[in-house]
Amino acid sequence: MKRRDFIKSAGLGVAAAGVAAPAIAQSMPELKWRLTSSFPKSLDTLYGGAEVLSKAVAEATDNKFQIQPFAAGEIVPGLQALDAATNGTVEIAHTASYYYTGKDPTFGFGTAVPFGLNSRMQNAWLMHGGGNELLNEFYKKFNVFAIPAGNTGTQMGGWFNKELKEPADLSGLKFRIGSAVAGAVLSRLGVVAQQIAGGDIYPALEKGTIDAAEWVGPYDDEKLGFNKVTKYYYYPGWWEGGANLHVMVNLDKWNSLTPAYKSLLQTACTHANVWVQAKYDAQNPAALKRLVASGTQLRPFTASILDACYKSAIDTYAEISAKNADFKKVHDAMMAFRGDEYLWWQVAEYGYDTYMIRARARG
Repeated sequence: MKRRDFIKSAGLGVAAAGVAAPAIAQSMPELKWRLTSSFPKSLDTLYGGAEVLSKAVAEATDNKFQIQPFAAGEIVPGLQALDAATNGTVEIAHTASYYYTGKDPTFGFGTAVPFGLNSRMQNAWLMHGGGNELLNEFYKKFNVFAIPAGNTGTQMGGWFNKELKEPADLSGLKFRIGSAVAGAVLSRLGVVAQQIAGGDIYPALEKGTIDAAEWVGPYDDEKLGFNKVTKYYYYPGWWEGGANLHVMVNLDKWNSLTPAYKSLLQTACTHANVWVQAKYDAQNPAALKRLVASGTQLRPFTASILDACYKSAIDTYAEISAKNADFKKVHDAMMAFRGDEYLWWQVAEYGYDTYMIRARARG
């Protein structure tokens, strides 16, 4: 290359660089956001999901986009996390959508509903079955944009101070349960459903304010000490076949993000979504062994109880759908998806898992 041509090319390169640099800087502005969690720091998987996604965002932006997580109670109580994001007290809430079914039962579908989807089906519905779009159309009414950011897998059915054999044994039971939709299903069978934040469950059980409680599963339940005040541990948690968590971003703040930051936040939430369930799946087996060794009595819900609850769920959905168009729209979409998923599930997944469970028992 001739010297004159080289200088000319170099000059163009410098000019291009001068144009590109401000564009890059504009796509990565410095932001400091606050995130309020619905969970205490002691629950290192649920709260940890917020830490994981915040760290991922900071590292990917060389600390230009910082999200500081706060545990339940540090800014607002755990069950007010959505409100804090809605009104702009914080930019983000990391929470379970079904905590807010008291505002509208449609919130239940964001986390889990009785006899709904398992965790993999939930991810499939959200990502490829139109679930995210349907839910965000609804969440817009509450001034937030939601991104899936964690799943517990199928939860346990909870801790009870007596054995349950027939549906009649549920009558009069004061039971802490996270979802008002599940509470409505159980109330048809005589249960007195109560919503209590995670950190308040143990004293309520200890004092006898409630007779039973559910939270997540062995790893968290052991941390919360439920085995010290109750004896019977039931399964499965049919109201939480795959309980999903969400990051709920104040809508104005979400819309103010650059495309790069929106993409990055969604990617970080996807990482947290995998991380949360992977940790539960890794920790729950050992925790369950410890609980049983300490005297916990494992019990399955009987078929008669499950059948009664299933019928109650169908009746509850029909009643709510008749007067809530948003609920009906999301319910019909999710349940149609569930039908096809279980058609597939019973072939390969169920066949493989059933054989492997039996093979393990045989040694």
